[in-house]
Amino acid sequence: MSPQDSIDLVNRFWATVWNPPYDLIAVNEWVATDFIITSAGQDIASRAAFKTWIAKFQSKIDDLRLTPLETFANADGSRVTSRWRITGKNKGVLGTTPDGQPIALTGIAIWAIADGRLVHNWVERSAFELYIQLNN
Repeated sequence: MSPQDSIDLVNRFWATVWNPPYDLIAVNEWVATDFIITSAGQDIASRAAFKTWIAKFQSKIDDLRLTPLETFANADGSRVTSRWRITGKNKGVLGTTPDGQPIALTGIAIWAIADGRLVHNWVERSAFELYIQLNN
């Protein structure tokens, strides 16, 4: 894939899966069956497990919206990096009391892409800062 095709793939994924109406079925189209997401230093392996992880994450933030802030690819399109921001209302994210408080969370995702599919995602996010915000 070209770098722009890879960027477009990631942006379609963000728009469709992480924004209303949260189409988890679309994951089947863009994510490899043996997909791995590495989050907080732990691997979640398989497309099915990734879909479960997404649904659980989304269930903790009401009106979740993900906005890509900057997205770029390496020269051969095999890696895409995206800085993003999530907003919504607290429904118990990070084990906090689901108080409906507005939240904002930033992060960085690095995607590996092969044969037109997302195959690995390494994600880091401002979870500590959000946890402190929600507990003050």
